[in-house]
Amino acid sequence: MPVNQTYKDNVEKQKIILDCDPGHDDAVAIMLAGSSPAIEVLGITIVAGNQTLEKTTINALNVCQHLGLDIPVFSGCDRPMIRERKIADDIHGETGLDGTHFDPLTKKAENKHAVQFIIDRLMASDGDITLVSTGPLTNYAMALRLEPAITTKIKQFVLMGGSYQLGNVTSAAEFNIIADADAAHVVFTSGRKVVMIGLDVTRKVLCYPSIVERMGKADNKASKLFVDLMNFYNHSQKEVFGWDGGPLHDPVTIAYLIDPSVVTAKAMYTEIDIRSTQSYGRTNCDYFGYLKKESNSYVGIDIDVDKFWNIIEDGIKMYK
Repeated sequence: MPVNQTYKDNVEKQKIILDCDPGHDDAVAIMLAGSSPAIEVLGITIVAGNQTLEKTTINALNVCQHLGLDIPVFSGCDRPMIRERKIADDIHGETGLDGTHFDPLTKKAENKHAVQFIIDRLMASDGDITLVSTGPLTNYAMALRLEPAITTKIKQFVLMGGSYQLGNVTSAAEFNIIADADAAHVVFTSGRKVVMIGLDVTRKVLCYPSIVERMGKADNKASKLFVDLMNFYNHSQKEVFGWDGGPLHDPVTIAYLIDPSVVTAKAMYTEIDIRSTQSYGRTNCDYFGYLKKESNSYVGIDIDVDKFWNIIEDGIKMYK
């Protein structure tokens, strides 16, 4: 059944704040969230990660302008809470969105800082806002520290990050977590529901050339952007990891919100390693329940690959 049909009778859209660091796969997450009839994006908050804050902010504005998305964009933290900044220019290039060209940018970021927007929007809410993260968790962690009263206002966190198996920056750690593991620690110990969609899942949705060709057939502004972005992304992923298709990490968070059955998740106790040298940033997930601790997260362990690509295709086709 098409995604649009599944949700056509929904009375209410899911309200989300999307915190990201665009990023090729973040751009596709924005694309998917912005077109979904199941989701209302209250704001896009930006963090440094895949590139510097200035560049990731420009990238978010460019994607929204190109797709005609009337969503406010808020620039946030330009570095981790404690550690030195880490960027992923080996994957995403000099701009963070290499491989495509945008029209001259006229859309502007809001004057309010992202952290303050998160606080203000949550405090004014009925506790019905999901905080989605596809980058380092700095903005959300800083909001929790600045105004602890927002904690009970958070419906849940849904994040792309971590792994209960292998990392992609070190053998232990995934990029979004190691970029600010202290912030991840704040989120995972917040007491709110955390849905962690990590590399164990996202490495299964490889954007092979056949997928790029399939999405290009929609022949609209979204599909053309997808093709441009994925052609560059696949090239860099091939150089770094040897894959013929790059894993489309970040949109899995949005696909999960659109249709939770796309991801199989398991309740686990997860602890962020913020102390060691060799394994800093590792998400230590107690898969078998050895520690006998109450779970604080739902960790993605599998994904319906065909269903995921159907959701992506439906989202792209929503654009003109």
